[in-house]
Amino acid sequence: MAPNLNRYFLPYQIAWLIDDSPFKIWGKTRRGGMTYVQSYEDVRDAVAGRWDVWFSSADETAGREYILYCEMWAKLFNEAAKAFDEQVLDDDGHPITVKRITFRNGMRITALTSSPSQFRSKGGKVVLDEFAWNKDQDALWAAAEPVTTWGFPLRIISTHNGMSCRFYKLIQNAAAVGAVVHKTTIYDAVEQGLLDKIYGRKTTPAERIKWLNEKRSKAGPTSWDQEYCCNPIDESTAFLTYGLIEGCTEKGLLLALEELRNPFVLGMDIGRKRNLSVIWVNELAGRRHLTRIVHPMEKTAFRIQYATLKTYLQHPLCHRASIDNGGMGAQIAEDAQTDFGIYRVESVTFNNAGKSRMAELVKTLIEDRDFLLPGYGPLADVIREDFHSMRQVVSAAGNTRFDPSENEENPNSHADFFWSAALAVNAGGTTAPEIIGSITTKSMDEIIERNRRLDAIFEGYEGRFDHSLTRTFR
Repeated sequence: MAPNLNRYFLPYQIAWLIDDSPFKIWGKTRRGGMTYVQSYEDVRDAVAGRWDVWFSSADETAGREYILYCEMWAKLFNEAAKAFDEQVLDDDGHPITVKRITFRNGMRITALTSSPSQFRSKGGKVVLDEFAWNKDQDALWAAAEPVTTWGFPLRIISTHNGMSCRFYKLIQNAAAVGAVVHKTTIYDAVEQGLLDKIYGRKTTPAERIKWLNEKRSKAGPTSWDQEYCCNPIDESTAFLTYGLIEGCTEKGLLLALEELRNPFVLGMDIGRKRNLSVIWVNELAGRRHLTRIVHPMEKTAFRIQYATLKTYLQHPLCHRASIDNGGMGAQIAEDAQTDFGIYRVESVTFNNAGKSRMAELVKTLIEDRDFLLPGYGPLADVIREDFHSMRQVVSAAGNTRFDPSENEENPNSHADFFWSAALAVNAGGTTAPEIIGSITTKSMDEIIERNRRLDAIFEGYEGRFDHSLTRTFR
């Protein structure tokens, strides 16, 4: 007699069980009990004498866990079964060890490794667990798919692993391959009782929110999106991949202004209503840019934005600044140049050529690990998502532009953090300035006066002067 499903399973698990489609795909959250419920389905089929089952997962540990579940369900069905390790030969004649459970009616459930060759010439139901993480999905699919030709079921269950893999393509083309798709995010699972089951009692909305926030914080944005929320990351179109970004992050980078001891440059991307204004400060160490301060300002009056900017520009260690002069930034850029000199403050127009040059420079520095980004804390997560949102788009006419893609972390992203960082990199060039002697607060008036003299000397040459040469006047 079959057990009462409601006693053992949550609604999303029951929905999977009662779907008797020949070919099912499940895009799932991690640790949502999908292997648990699949093992029940497989034991149920074996006990009924329907067919043998061939199970594959990403690693041996998962296969062992699956067989333990099968043993548990066999006892629940009051069905005699024996589980053991067995040496068999693969299609190439090589001995391999599999985990197998055999029922008294002769039906077998076998947990194999994920080697594609082990599925060739096998008759019976095939279950591919964590399929998106198999190293050779195309070969595994080619070996397993033919079981459907002979009327055997096929089950594919996995968290996501990008958009370029076979798993994502199967979901996108489910109708073409005759598959039925299920989807369960961590939010779906919690809403349907997963946390209640973990705690062994009814949980409150506040407890569920707290638990989800803690899981999200521990997982990180990439893992959370893909492996918990079923949102595959499209790294193929990202200008800066998550791997590239995370490869140049470090903890403990951010400092207060008064803690800076070396020359720094800054960039400021300016917004007022929908966009953020962001001041980005990089400390220079040879060719390296070390992020020291990231100062976002949301819906802030321009007079306050300019007062904040002056705090940095007045600092004796401030070497140079690049400011976005587009639209709402024109006034701030003009005032900064008037107060601090056009060779200390560069007013930058955001056209395609200029943005392309700055973006490519940022990417080069990140690839060489010469631009270090903060790697810990809420602001670090926002920066990571903002940088990853950049997309390099080439028009039909061959023109390149850079546009941010909207995402869950930054639904109204305009890549404000990225462009403020790019402006800071632009201000710093490729090498740090040479410091002659020590610069103190007392010398600030001399620096400002020097810039004003430069303005007078080079009046009329704006736009033709190589700003990097100003380092020789220090």
